[in-house]
Amino acid sequence: MAVRERDSGPVVVPMPAEIDLANAGRVGEQLCTAASPGVTVIVADLTGTQFCDSAGIRTLLRARDDVAAGHAQLRLAVARGGAVRRALQAIGLQHVLPMYPTVEAALAPDVPGSR
Repeated sequence: MAVRERDSGPVVVPMPAEIDLANAGRVGEQLCTAASPGVTVIVADLTGTQFCDSAGIRTLLRARDDVAAGHAQLRLAVARGGAVRRALQAIGLQHVLPMYPTVEAALAPDVPGSR
């Protein structure tokens, strides 16, 4: 379930502990549903996610495109040093989806060097 921070501001969407083929569709729906009118930033909270396979990565990329079509930005909150962050960085996802170490950092105005 999405957590709205303000009426027309950012929305935080908690992600499950594991994102894989079995639940990737549901994860994508949650992220896209959060992109309602007036929402400018959607934060996928992966700080508690321990595993994300290729289906999860494809879902994040599709959600990025869908969210951008609604004039919003998808940001990822992914803890530093964790296996998920290492996997996402290994494939270069940080170059196409902004990654932040905490939800709070992802909600802050985008400042160079904050990722």
